[in-house]
Amino acid sequence: MTENRLFRWLRPWVFPVVLVGAFEWYARRAAALGSDALAPPSAAAKAFVGAAMDGSLWQATGFTLGTAALGLLLGAVLGIALGLALGLSRRAAQLGSVSIEVLRPVPSVALIPLAMLTFGFGVRMELAIVAFATFWPLLVLVQSAVQQIEPRLLEVSRMLGLSARERAFKIVLPAIVPRLFVALRLGVAVALVVAVTVEIAANPNGMGYAMMIAQQSFDPALMLAWLGWIGVVGFAVNAGMLLLQRVVSRRMGVPS
Repeated sequence: MTENRLFRWLRPWVFPVVLVGAFEWYARRAAALGSDALAPPSAAAKAFVGAAMDGSLWQATGFTLGTAALGLLLGAVLGIALGLALGLSRRAAQLGSVSIEVLRPVPSVALIPLAMLTFGFGVRMELAIVAFATFWPLLVLVQSAVQQIEPRLLEVSRMLGLSARERAFKIVLPAIVPRLFVALRLGVAVALVVAVTVEIAANPNGMGYAMMIAQQSFDPALMLAWLGWIGVVGFAVNAGMLLLQRVVSRRMGVPS
């Protein structure tokens, strides 16, 4: 029984280990042929330890995660609130449909020049772009989830004389918890991707900027270390969201 459990735990790691081993072999072979564009994962691991020891890893990671979290918070609050309103009101959904479909396809990175003119370099610019990027998926998914609620539940809430606030917190939110967390997990991924992208393109802070500096310094080992670390951070954040979903669903009595 213990061996089966260990095998199930190890099985998902087989392909990543094989992939890292293949990349190690390829990078070493390329280096032997005179190429300095790639670094083997072993060299990236040494560069990662160096960045962790001098503190630059934690400083850049804290900046990116903090900015992504604040931008996600702004986008989520606005997106969930408007999604609830549009999902509960067919008239409001019809009035806002054209505006949403015109603005939603605008790439968030296309707003970088405008955000730079408005906010300058720094945290506020990145916050605005992350909030814009996360607002739309949360709005659309929450609106769709509310519209799929069993209509009889809403009819019962009206018969009981529940206010709009009571209806939202006692009927609507418990009914959409699983879909809401799917939207939040998507929002977390979008927030991290957009934050790193903005830092690569325009903001001299965070993990994206650190990776750009490594590239401009012709340090492929450090650049690969940052790339791998960004993936690890994304994996950890997603795992944290899954744990939070199970905890919240259990407390609300909703199957996760």
